[in-house]
Order: sequence, then C-alpha cells, then structure tokens
Amino acid sequence: MRLFLAGIVPGLVLIALFMGYVAIWSFVHPDRMPQPDPVLDVGQKIKVTARLIPILILIVGVLGSIELGIASPTDAAAVGVALALILSRATRSLTKSSLVDGLLGAVRTSCMIAFILMGASFLTVAMGFTGVPRTLAEWIGKMELSPEALIFALTVFFVVLGCFLDGISMVVLTTAVILPMIEAAGIDRIWFGIYVAVVVEMSQITPPIGFNLFALQGLTGRNILSLARASVPFFLLLLVLVFLLVLFPGLATWLPDYLAS
Repeated sequence: MRLFLAGIVPGLVLIALFMGYVAIWSFVHPDRMPQPDPVLDVGQKIKVTARLIPILILIVGVLGSIELGIASPTDAAAVGVALALILSRATRSLTKSSLVDGLLGAVRTSCMIAFILMGASFLTVAMGFTGVPRTLAEWIGKMELSPEALIFALTVFFVVLGCFLDGISMVVLTTAVILPMIEAAGIDRIWFGIYVAVVVEMSQITPPIGFNLFALQGLTGRNILSLARASVPFFLLLLVLVFLLVLFPGLATWLPDYLAS
C-alpha cells in the first residue's frame, strides 16, 4: 500500500509531462491534427456521456475487487472480462460477428505477444547463465559511487539492459545485487521502488530496440524505425521524471509519509 501511494504523485507528474508534450506538439503541427468534433448542445452531451457509464462500472468493478480483497490483481483480469461480457450483453453491443472479431483479434495479439515473450525468455535464460546482468551490477557496486552517481550509473545500466530483456526479467536478475548497494548508500527503498518502475518502463521503449517497440510493431504494422522515432520524446520525458525524482525525492515519499503521520 505504501508503494502504491508513493507512485501516485510521480504518476500525475508523468501524465502532466505527456499531456504538455502532446499539447505543444499539437500547437506546432496544427496541419497534422484530426478534424475537431462537431459542437453538441447540452442534451446531446448528456446523451453521449451516458455511454461512459458501462466503462465506469467496469473500472470500479475491477479496481474495487482488488481494493476489497475479493480478487488479486491477476484474478481481477477475469473479473474485468466477466463484467465486460455482462455489460456488453446488457447494452446489446455484443453480437455474434463482434464476438468472433474480438476473439480473433485477441488470439492474433496474444500469439504475437507470446512469441515476443518466448524469445525474451530464451534470451533471459541465456543472460542468466552467462551472468552478464549480475556481473555488471556487481561491477557498478565495486565503484563505491556517491548516491547520485550510483543512480546515474543504474539508469544507464537499466536502459542498456532494456534493449535485451523484458522488465520483469531485468528486476529479477539484478535486484539481489542492487538492493544491498542501495541500502548501503542510504537510499530510501520506497523511493527506489518508484525509481525502478520508471526506469524499467523507460528502458522498454529505448530506441531503436526497446522491448515494447516490437510489441507495437506487431500491433500497428509500422516500421520499427518510425516507432523508435516516435518514442524518443516519451523516452526523454521519462528521463525528465527520473531527474525530478532525484532532484525532489519527496515526489515519491511525501504522500505515504503524510498519510502515515
């Protein structure tokens, strides 16, 4: 729970950074923006907004099942599927053709992601046997860096490692070596947990061969280089968030400490 609270403020900061970038990009490139939606009167707005009620029920049902302890985060996925089927049937939006299209789309996407994960798992096993991630982490530890220099070195380490491994594998292979270094440097473990979450996600879109870029390539059919170019601004914004976390550690620790007091 403390770790969840610690991620709220950095998450809001990241959303603000992304929204600011999109707003600036839209202002600079007005010719590439979609046509504005037609103006609606109050009655039409209320009618359109009512369509969001099933989505709100779905969100509340999934998150509520987790918060109330009814379902684990993994089980909540099944709760979401069941609620989606019930709501789609209740709103009469589920037809035989849409169900078949949805199932085929899910199978294609799942198979694509499964093959990517399978390749990543083979590479993870190979990297684990070679001991490269562990050796690199131990090498960083032997440098006896200051806390700021240690965070900088770990950021570079995770970004490079993200070109070859998925996020979970990166954390599993390196945590046992890195955590003692963090504790010895006097870095707050809650803060470090948020830092790792941000850096690992940043490493997954490292141009040009971040793990998530291949998933996006499979979903969109776009060239990997065009996806890499499009991901650069968001990679840099995640790097800005890391800088802000280092400069203002309270972004991650203020809210849990305040609620605990």
